[in-house]
Amino acid sequence: MAIRVVVADDHAAVRAGIALILGGADDIEVVGEAADGEEAVALAREKRPDVVLMDVRMPRLDGISATRELAGVADVLILTTFDVDEYVFGALRAGAAGFLLKNTDAESLVEAVRVVARGDGLISPAVTRRLISAFAEMPPPRDRQAVAGLTPREREVLACVARGLSNAEIAKELDMAEATTKTHVSRVLGKLGLKSRVQAAIYYSAYEE
Repeated sequence: MAIRVVVADDHAAVRAGIALILGGADDIEVVGEAADGEEAVALAREKRPDVVLMDVRMPRLDGISATRELAGVADVLILTTFDVDEYVFGALRAGAAGFLLKNTDAESLVEAVRVVARGDGLISPAVTRRLISAFAEMPPPRDRQAVAGLTPREREVLACVARGLSNAEIAKELDMAEATTKTHVSRVLGKLGLKSRVQAAIYYSAYEE
């Protein structure tokens, strides 16, 4: 089954270019294009895509606010020209599954969509170092009872997510089906009140201190 994608960008030429790139992949289908955040949210709720490729700066509703509204509807991959900390951290806090810059080459963009559609996270190498610094500066979480409320298996899954393992790698390490792994990851995020794997990794890192 093809990966269903909605492309959201306020520049028609950019949208067309992205759609052309993604449409050239045998396993990806662009099911809609949006010119602003409100349209992106409405289209995603209608089409139920696997991934929404989202710009940050858009009229009516910006990409970060739109990402927040799409929690539980579709995975969001931010694609922006702006390498700005405010956008990076804002997008991840809003629940984005990935963050890429628009200078990403076509092959990497297609692969990023596949990665996010699999339920894994992806961050542009250009911003990874700043994220690592941010992780190191985070204080330990206060609500340790939340982790205590996880089942033993869920705690194992959380530890694997914190190590950066993909769903397939977690399934192999813990000897269970990949679909079961994805379910466990979703339950862990829900119980901890988190929106993404990146947030889970930050949370676990601070919890273990």
